[in-house]
Amino acid sequence: MAMKREILQILRDSDGGYVSGQELCNKFGVSRTAVWKAIGQLKDAGYEIEAVQNRGYRLMGAPDVIDAAEIYSLLKTEWAGCEIDYHESVESTNTRAKELAEDGRPEGTLVVSNQQTAGRGRRGRGWESPAGDGIFMTLLIKPNINPNNASMITLVAALAVARAISEVTGEQAQIKWPNDIVINGKKICGILTEMSAQFDYISHIVIGIGINVHNAGFPEELSEMASSLFIECKKHFHRADIIVSTLKYFEKYYANFLETEDLSGLMEDYNEILVNRGNGVKVLDEREPFEGKAMGITKRGELIVDTWESRRLVSSGEVSVRGIYGYV
Repeated sequence: MAMKREILQILRDSDGGYVSGQELCNKFGVSRTAVWKAIGQLKDAGYEIEAVQNRGYRLMGAPDVIDAAEIYSLLKTEWAGCEIDYHESVESTNTRAKELAEDGRPEGTLVVSNQQTAGRGRRGRGWESPAGDGIFMTLLIKPNINPNNASMITLVAALAVARAISEVTGEQAQIKWPNDIVINGKKICGILTEMSAQFDYISHIVIGIGINVHNAGFPEELSEMASSLFIECKKHFHRADIIVSTLKYFEKYYANFLETEDLSGLMEDYNEILVNRGNGVKVLDEREPFEGKAMGITKRGELIVDTWESRRLVSSGEVSVRGIYGYV
């Protein structure tokens, strides 16, 4: 498995050029037959590899797979994705990541599954996770920060996912505060962050990310607010590209957050793509619902809402926010 993965990375790093069989033999200290078998395994997995005598092998195309070999071959990160735990099907990537955290797996461990059978959203809601249609992944982190500052990491993750989706698709992805990713006003991604902590330190945090990629439709009760990249962009995307781009941006924004343990260095970027900003919103507080205009976030990640009588700060753990006339 390791040699197959490394051959795939070498082929990718050649930027469409040929890699000689002898070069691969020398690198791995194996026979041409062993290299040929590894190339055959990649072809069986759906990779289009051209073999030309006296020139070598060239990668022509890749299947839409999100297994460890594919993600490793695309990664350009320092620590995010350092270990990849891939499953064809799992109950919940967050649950699996928490198990790995208890087993001592390092920060940066990524759990990825082609399907979830018991995916979860905020407040215990289910998350539709059909096989092959989406990205279901969880990143394990172990920040040395005050536990009271941990909730802001959800917004850091939202910013990373939005930037990654925009980079890969070319479409403007926005954030519905605090952490839903939307395109054309419809939700295409949810993020669920869960923490294990004592009073004064954090054991670990798992950041679960579910992205609707290839879904062609949704149940009627969801279709007014939910969508997918395929529906909104009218084309299919390589899921692994979105995963590695998300990890790249998360490393960048997370490092910025750790410098101050707040969002002071990220507020401008976040507010720039905040779909609620300047719009009327309903704050669904069970004690006291109210309406106003969303003005942006504070450095603590709170939503600033102008009620025309006063400015109020809304914390993400307490309430939900909707648009006056719909989801956004």
